[in-house]
Amino acid sequence: MSENQKISLAKNLIAGGFGGVCLVFAGHPLDTIKVRLQTQVTSGESRLYMGTFDCFKKIVMKEGVFGLYKGMATPIVGITPISAICFFGYGLGLKLQTPSQANTKYGGMQTFLAGMVSGAFTTLFIAPGERIKCLLQIQQASGAEVKYAGPVDCAKQIYRNSGAKGVFKGSVATFIRDVPGNGVYFLTYELMKKTLTPEGGSSANLGAGRTLLAGGVAGMMICIYAFPADTLKSRMQTAPDEHYRNLRHVFTTLYKQEGLMSLYKGFSAAIIRSFPANAACLCGFEFALRFLNWAAPSL
Repeated sequence: MSENQKISLAKNLIAGGFGGVCLVFAGHPLDTIKVRLQTQVTSGESRLYMGTFDCFKKIVMKEGVFGLYKGMATPIVGITPISAICFFGYGLGLKLQTPSQANTKYGGMQTFLAGMVSGAFTTLFIAPGERIKCLLQIQQASGAEVKYAGPVDCAKQIYRNSGAKGVFKGSVATFIRDVPGNGVYFLTYELMKKTLTPEGGSSANLGAGRTLLAGGVAGMMICIYAFPADTLKSRMQTAPDEHYRNLRHVFTTLYKQEGLMSLYKGFSAAIIRSFPANAACLCGFEFALRFLNWAAPSL
């Protein structure tokens, strides 16, 4: 399905990091809105935000435009190694399934499994970063006093109060979300690239427009699959330590108090975000990789 290329950790680090930075800049404002909607607790008819646009309007009015970018420092700082590991893990997953390197095409199952390898690689790094990001994103959401001065202060307070367990809170939900989710992501992306490739052409040489389309559709597919697990993760990561015993307790509590559709709070913001953010990420990665292959073929 995708062309078998030699894996270069250095190139994946640079290209994957660049793609990840593109993703953060394109998608963080809507990610902030998504987290605010996911984590607001509905009490009777009292709701702080009535929907995606209402949440956007209230954040901008109360906190300014930069309120949409709260917590962005954490993913920006961590995105280079995480994206590198993600794309390196995907390439390695493909390579492990073709040790002879005789084949130049991969089937759907091979692509899906390679994506799962990628998700397993990144979970350990993503969970702590998202814990910090979510806590920073919900600050001042209900007029509460600012508790964290920034990502470093947030990490220090979490570790001081709860130790390493607190830092990695939500890792199980992240694993459930990302391992099969990345399989769906990369499978959709490769299928879209194949579909959009002109007859007789190569998917490795797609133009920017078609690459953006393939990446955007892949982003929407992982969003549809992963959103319920993402909601459970956000609830667990932003709740007080003693509030939930485990992931199952988060689900049963949420279901009893707010119904099944509460798992999809903030979905409209997430699905809108998923297209431009992932289109930017995968297009940034592809073109950075092409540049590196041209500028430093031996790297």
